[in-house]
Amino acid sequence: MLTYTDMYDILRKEKYSETLQALPKNFVLDFSEYLADVRGEESPQDNLFLDNIAKSKKQLENFIAMFKELIRLRKKKILALVFVATETGMMKRDYENMLPFEKDVFDKLVKAYEDGDKELSRMMIGKHEKHEEKNKMILFKEGIENFVDMSGNVVGPFKAGELANLESEVSQILVSSGKASFVDE
Repeated sequence: MLTYTDMYDILRKEKYSETLQALPKNFVLDFSEYLADVRGEESPQDNLFLDNIAKSKKQLENFIAMFKELIRLRKKKILALVFVATETGMMKRDYENMLPFEKDVFDKLVKAYEDGDKELSRMMIGKHEKHEEKNKMILFKEGIENFVDMSGNVVGPFKAGELANLESEVSQILVSSGKASFVDE
């Protein structure tokens, strides 16, 4: 069972260490049991123990504040570990000291950063390539019979006033011949 003194010691070690500290195996479960026990003591039967109840309530508030501070410190350290892991590729430093849910968060954050780096690389590579749309939307000015497009597919017929989303090269030919106009221009 986790005690107030145990929580204080755990928080102190976490606060003054750069590395993520190992927590007791059932830390979160022990914390919730402590809360349940202390809250069970809060129901006063009579006013004889008001001082004890007030002291117990203050201790509970401090206990919860220490828990929140501990989790905040651990989150901060995990974020730093995510940064190190994504920059160096070394992912397992302090991994064994993480709680199961922290490992899950760590893995998801590393994956998200890696996906972001891949997207950044893709965007940078794509910036140097000439970006050209595959299809263009055109509006026919006059009717046109079936024809074969650049891929060898039969396209058409089209009536005057009809919209079509065709390959850029085909659209350009139709617009330059005066049979259609680009919709987005």
